[in-house]
Amino acid sequence: MVDPRIKKLADIFVNYSLKIKKGDTVEISCGQEAQALVLEISKLVLQKGAIPLIRSGMPGFASIYYKYASEDILKKFPKIGMYEAKNCDAWITIGTEYNTRELSDVDPKKMAIRGKVTRKISDYIVNKDNWVLFEFPTNALAQDAEMSLEDFEDFVYGACVIDWQKESDRQQKLMELVDRTERVRIKHDDTDLTFSIKGKKAVKCCGNRNMPDGEVFTEPVKHSVNGYIRYSFPAIKGGREVDGIRLEFKDGKVVKATAEKNEEYLRTMIKVDEGASYIGEFGIGVNYNIKKFVKQILFDEKIGGSVHFALGRAYKETGGENKSSIHWDMIKDLRNGGKVYFDDKIVMENGKWKIYS
Repeated sequence: MVDPRIKKLADIFVNYSLKIKKGDTVEISCGQEAQALVLEISKLVLQKGAIPLIRSGMPGFASIYYKYASEDILKKFPKIGMYEAKNCDAWITIGTEYNTRELSDVDPKKMAIRGKVTRKISDYIVNKDNWVLFEFPTNALAQDAEMSLEDFEDFVYGACVIDWQKESDRQQKLMELVDRTERVRIKHDDTDLTFSIKGKKAVKCCGNRNMPDGEVFTEPVKHSVNGYIRYSFPAIKGGREVDGIRLEFKDGKVVKATAEKNEEYLRTMIKVDEGASYIGEFGIGVNYNIKKFVKQILFDEKIGGSVHFALGRAYKETGGENKSSIHWDMIKDLRNGGKVYFDDKIVMENGKWKIYS
């Protein structure tokens, strides 16, 4: 018998997030662990008169690829992938992690090279604006979260299977406040960061693209960021965990970067290209069903009472000022003493937004 939460989630993807209609071709990227969800999605897609196209991954392939692929292969554009993208109408990507550290020994420069090559495809899909991303609860993710699989499943579905239309209405108020704001200040222990968001566009996130969702984001004016910030949790990228990150900014650029763990990797990523040392996103986590850091950015950046900043690429819908091959989110937990000021007025304290009180 299929878990009723899986049925509800499949319905959210097909009928709310993507609004699948007759004749659509829906690409579903997944792993075997998500079989029950994929089959439920496929059933609903077919009932709509649409076509499911399943693309299943294989554990260990990414590690083999980066270990043995020559630079010529890394730089080769995937024409078949682009053909598929141009002939699909919607995309569902379901992560099924079996080893979250699979790429920890891969040279980050190799992944950066490949990322630049495949960016054209991912940009095409993103611009189509009819995709959704989900991390299926696996044993690997449960272990990283220090939870049993059953408890982690409860955590995941509790954050995802909610009334997203109601959440959209709630986020509207915060989005409008962000749009009216010119100057932002984040204040907390070892953090005092100021920047402008004047002229930038705020975006609310309520179950249409990420699952779980629950954030309002924009971007700083590129050269306006000044001050320093110490992030609350490890930032994980390419299988590497960078902990105790502290960044100092001057006129938008990182001028000093330290970390208690994997500092050299942090500095390497900041130098990947010119835009990697600037902030491309300022995000506000508002999913208060997510209370625990679980080492998965799709969940962690949505923690209610947190903010996050991404080094690198800015999103087109907020202004798209900063360009980079990377987009690396880092989270600041403000639930214990943190304050957010909009135009010199406190709008959030200890993780609670005053506009909702």
